[in-house]
Amino acid sequence: MTQMVAIVILLLILYIGDFVSIRTKAWVPSVFVCAVLFLFGFWTFFPTDIVAIAGVPSVVATLLMYLLIVNMGTLLSLKELMAQWKTIVIALSGILGIIVILFGIGSLIFDMNTVIVAIPPLVGGLVSALIMSEGAAQAGLTSLSVFAIVIYVMQGFAGYPITSIVLKREGKRLLQQYRNGELAVSSKAQVQEETTDSKKGLKIFQVPEKYNTEYFKFLKIAIVGCLAYLTSVALAPVVEINGLVLCLVFGVIAKSIGFLETHALQKANGFGFAIMGLMLFIFDGLKNATPSMMLEIITPLVVCIILGVIGMYIFSLVAGKLLKVSKNLAFAVSLTALYGFPADYVITNEVIKALTTDEKERAALTEHMLPPMLVGGFISVTIVSVILAGIFVTFL
Repeated sequence: MTQMVAIVILLLILYIGDFVSIRTKAWVPSVFVCAVLFLFGFWTFFPTDIVAIAGVPSVVATLLMYLLIVNMGTLLSLKELMAQWKTIVIALSGILGIIVILFGIGSLIFDMNTVIVAIPPLVGGLVSALIMSEGAAQAGLTSLSVFAIVIYVMQGFAGYPITSIVLKREGKRLLQQYRNGELAVSSKAQVQEETTDSKKGLKIFQVPEKYNTEYFKFLKIAIVGCLAYLTSVALAPVVEINGLVLCLVFGVIAKSIGFLETHALQKANGFGFAIMGLMLFIFDGLKNATPSMMLEIITPLVVCIILGVIGMYIFSLVAGKLLKVSKNLAFAVSLTALYGFPADYVITNEVIKALTTDEKERAALTEHMLPPMLVGGFISVTIVSVILAGIFVTFL
């Protein structure tokens, strides 16, 4: 398969996902549709390296993730990030729910090794799945080594549609409050904020508009990402902090001091391409889920995901009630453990666009829904899951 044929096929899949999402008003999220189509493709005629053939190898995907997560940081302020402490508590409570239910009920159905291998990938992303997969392989548990990867790949099939449903309910509630004048929003409109970005922060970072080219905007984003990476490397002997986590923090700081503008990657005209490349790489993980593999582990896979979702719902419901956070938002935040970034960003934006066409209403919904979803995904997928994997792998 040639590169141009590959990219056309993959872009067609992404567009079909968007089309279905728009037609169903986000009841069927695009990421779910794309995941199904990718799975079908890998089971039929796709070469296993179709995404790399199309021009998005892992090294490019890593670059795009650094750029995108720095850009995410520009959507938050330091004040907003600190204000998300409730989100962090809810995300942690959802993770605790997965652990308690799987150990309490799952261990009665399956052997303890299956439960141990299932939890970190269910809570997080690729890194935790790889840690558990390699640990199981070294322990001679071949089927569980495969199970760790597949549960990471397949958990989104549960997370995508459920998240879309609960976010739509939350969005409708917030929209009604906004229309009744009951929803608190930022004193400055988003458009006004963006137009005054260049006047904020330290003057040392400001350049005349004619020199503020797209390349210069890309350069500044890359500098922030590079600083985040170098900091994670420097801290490695003392404490392991994922460079991508620091990208979010450094992005927030860079926006706060005026080094980066809000939506920096969009203003550099690179956001759409970056999201496209990263989404293709995420779906590339489905190449490992062969039909025979799925048949072998289908029962523990389905049961563990169902138990995990039940655990997240119960514990996030309790945490939300104690913290006075709506049950739908609390559940949605906990569900980010099943997919993380960029799916949390994509699904949230799809739901917002489906609920209203008014830009002020969309800005209000974005302000209240997007930050907790992004922070929740980072806490569970990027941070906690890796820590859990490092602990659980020693039990095999």
